[in-house]
Amino acid sequence: MSFTPNYKSLRKHEVPTWFHAAKFGIFIHWSLSSVPAFAVADKGDIKELIKKEGFKGHFKNNPYAEWYLNTLRIEGSPTQEYHKITYGEKFSYDDIVPIFNEAIKKWDPHGWAELFKRAGARYVVLVTKHHDGFLLWPSKYANPHKENYFASRDIVGELTSAVTSKGMKMGFYYSGALDWTFNENPIKDMVSFVTNGSLDPEYAEYVDKHWYELIDSYSPIILWNDIGYPPAGKDMELMAYFYNKTPDGVVNDRWTKLGKLVRNALKLWPVKKIVGWIAKRVITKGGGTGLKPSHYDFRTPEYAHFRKIKKFKWECTRGIGNSFGYNKMEPESNYLTLEELVHMFVDIVSKNGNLLLNVGPTADGTIPEIQKNLILNFGKWLEINGEGIYGTRPWIRAESKTLDGLEVRYTQKNEVLYAFLLGKPTESPVVIESLNVEANTEIDLLGYSQGLKWQNDGENLSISITDELRDAPAYTLKLNPKPAE
Repeated sequence: MSFTPNYKSLRKHEVPTWFHAAKFGIFIHWSLSSVPAFAVADKGDIKELIKKEGFKGHFKNNPYAEWYLNTLRIEGSPTQEYHKITYGEKFSYDDIVPIFNEAIKKWDPHGWAELFKRAGARYVVLVTKHHDGFLLWPSKYANPHKENYFASRDIVGELTSAVTSKGMKMGFYYSGALDWTFNENPIKDMVSFVTNGSLDPEYAEYVDKHWYELIDSYSPIILWNDIGYPPAGKDMELMAYFYNKTPDGVVNDRWTKLGKLVRNALKLWPVKKIVGWIAKRVITKGGGTGLKPSHYDFRTPEYAHFRKIKKFKWECTRGIGNSFGYNKMEPESNYLTLEELVHMFVDIVSKNGNLLLNVGPTADGTIPEIQKNLILNFGKWLEINGEGIYGTRPWIRAESKTLDGLEVRYTQKNEVLYAFLLGKPTESPVVIESLNVEANTEIDLLGYSQGLKWQNDGENLSISITDELRDAPAYTLKLNPKPAE
């Protein structure tokens, strides 16, 4: 199939099987902000902070360390105070460039790829340019406002080679709407957030050229744009070009264009209040994904996920802690535990989602031990339970419980139903509510060799587990054949 740059043509693109099957990807935020590695870490995650202090409080105390430059520009912010004390008032963000470029000489891309493979990731998404505008590849299209504003190594190329050599797929994040080298006014509230992106046609051309260059030079399979796209940008042409070059590629949902007319309307007091209320509700209630662009393959809720099975494909994205970029201020209590990660992940997969879990390396490319250990232990869990994860689709319902209150999640593959027990059963038999199976059904517990005895008990399913269970965050029951739908 050949695609043309219009909605009617692009909407014919179907989410490829590999993306449905992959389930788990690694996100990487690594840039100049990894040098100061500072953000407020004691006010909760993005949802908690916005709920408590609104958008002004959020931006002044932003928990995202990768937003360091913006928070630095806000008068009286903790980041500004930290910067003055640590570096002095004359030390600019640009002065970090040589420090970062010296630090990355130690980086080992193959070490990263090996780690991600062991963690069970099927794809990797690298931030190629975040909102600070710093490039992680030697682009032919240099920043017109900053000289030598790019990494001293071709991080994009080196990591792409390492990742694909391990059999994983590679995707690229690019900050489309925001580039703080084109607009130095800080984002302090919802209106300035929405209107911060440059309207200059020069910027739109700059962004378009970067995306084409990334596609042609490195052949990504995922285009992960962020915040939105320049109004004068040619996103439809870009997507058609990408699909024709990479038929099994996918694009995310963060390509919305907001022109001058819309931006001016958002500055009006009644509109501003309504938009602020809606945005706060969308973010704090969870499951929010913002405005839909004209075309996308999958939605991307951030630090949130959906409560029900969705017909459309989606991908939850979040950090291991409350930041994407490395934040040295984060206490261990901010980080996900293995149990929290597994339970969240299984819930996401049961509802037609993937998880894009971020790691935030230090300036020299070291992935902190707390992050490294978590994803390695997650990989060990997937080694046993991955059969019920990879290549599966949602069943007719996502959730159930056992009679003693243990949460259950379902996935299916071919003729098999997988039932995940989100916790260790305290007694046997385990009775799953509102589930019956056929008389010829075989039930196994993944990771254990012995088949399980079972019986339909009214509307419920009673399963005897006689083995002594090893400690694990979740256990997977395999039911073959699956119950009739």
